This record gives sequence, structure tokens and C-alpha cells, in this order.
Amino acid sequence: MKPEVHPNYTEISVACSCGNQFKTGSTMGRDLTIEVCSQCHPFFTGKQKVLDTAGRVEKFRQKYAKK
Repeated sequence: MKPEVHPNYTEISVACSCGNQFKTGSTMGRDLTIEVCSQCHPFFTGKQKVLDTAGRVEKFRQKYAKK
């Protein structure tokens, strides 16, 4: 690699709004604050909520259910 061309890759601290904190490598050079991490994201936790507004989800399931 050419000297003085690439940014410095340093270890930073990442803090989530749920309270989870972890260290990672980044070229940003400053600490991050994020809203969603793997500890609180519904996809990773399995606590995904399906909002059924006016029965749309149930109507979709009935329409495309295997007969």
C-alpha cells in the first residue's frame, strides 16, 4: 500500500440506544451511537411483530393459503 493514501484503521466503541456497547474497527476515527444493534433488532431476537391493520395480514394469508 502507498503511504499516506489510506485512512487509519482504529478500534472504536459503538453504543446502541438499548444499552449494548461493543468495540469494532473503523476508519471513521470516532465513537458511534446507533439506534438498533443485533441485540435489540427484531430479526435477530425473534421478537418480530406483525401489525395487522384492518385485517390485511389475515386477508393476505387467506388469499394465498395453499388449498
